[in-house]
Amino acid sequence: MSCTKTISVTAAAAAPGSESRLAQKFGGHYASDWMSQLPSSWTPYIQLARLHRPHGLIVVSLSHLFGVLLAAARLHASPADTARVGGIVLLGALFCNSGAHAWNDLVDAPIDAQVERTRTRPIPRGAVTPAAALLFAASQAVLAAGCLLLLLPAGARAPAVPTVAAILYYPFAKRQMFAPQLVLGACMGLAVLVGAAAMGMREAWMDPAARCLAAATALWAVLFDTIYAHMDLKDDVKLGVNSLAVFVQGYARRVLALLGVGVSTLLYRAGVHAGMGAAYYGISVAACSVCIAGIVGLLDLEDRASCGKFCIFGFRFTGVAIVGGLLVTYLTSL
Repeated sequence: MSCTKTISVTAAAAAPGSESRLAQKFGGHYASDWMSQLPSSWTPYIQLARLHRPHGLIVVSLSHLFGVLLAAARLHASPADTARVGGIVLLGALFCNSGAHAWNDLVDAPIDAQVERTRTRPIPRGAVTPAAALLFAASQAVLAAGCLLLLLPAGARAPAVPTVAAILYYPFAKRQMFAPQLVLGACMGLAVLVGAAAMGMREAWMDPAARCLAAATALWAVLFDTIYAHMDLKDDVKLGVNSLAVFVQGYARRVLALLGVGVSTLLYRAGVHAGMGAAYYGISVAACSVCIAGIVGLLDLEDRASCGKFCIFGFRFTGVAIVGGLLVTYLTSL
């Protein structure tokens, strides 16, 4: 049963400039400079898809690339094949990310309207109607499915099906389970398997190295999204919205440290199963582990700006480190 309080669907959105600096940076009114070159009618849809601050897109893309590069190194795939599959997977990740954010915002609109950081998102502020958001989400889903069904091997479909189910369920998980970050983590872990299967790894979900890398990616997403969730902790408690940040109040740093140990251990085990070399252990495992340890130690969980900064920096730095180690390993395998 949901513990979320009943919330009015409509709420007065804050006028631009009246929000806190944090809300202006991470909320719905933020606009990148490049957006001024496009028609103004596109702006709310760019914001709906989170392309104005593509943090989510980067995370989704990196997760898929983990799998692509692992499989490419294991299969000694040619650079041309790796680039082709990587390009298709990244295009699909773009559509998947856009559709998932639109779906999430559509379901979460009543809650977003009550949270200071999110009340200026396109739907709560009235820039996009719920019907238009649903149509946009559906169009992105069709395009993502086209990449999967028409351009990738049939083996990539098996891990993609539970990914779609997890994406559809995620916004409801905030109302029905104590840690919706686990659902997000499952999405990112499955993305690794989609990437590996797309590269030609048969039954990637049965491969020990791919499974360890997928599990490491899932914990990686849970860790940093829990940090991100601390930005809305007070609002979530007030509104009855579930998150791991709410559940682990009082011992969050210890939980984050345990998640970090899990990420490092699983990355190491993936390397052992795949027979990786020094580049992988030095870049993907060691650099990622040092970064996580530093963030967990330095992070101020009471400071919303600190949580936002370390979440985005940590996600990107550790993600690039994992990709970097896998890429060097792949290139040396040619």
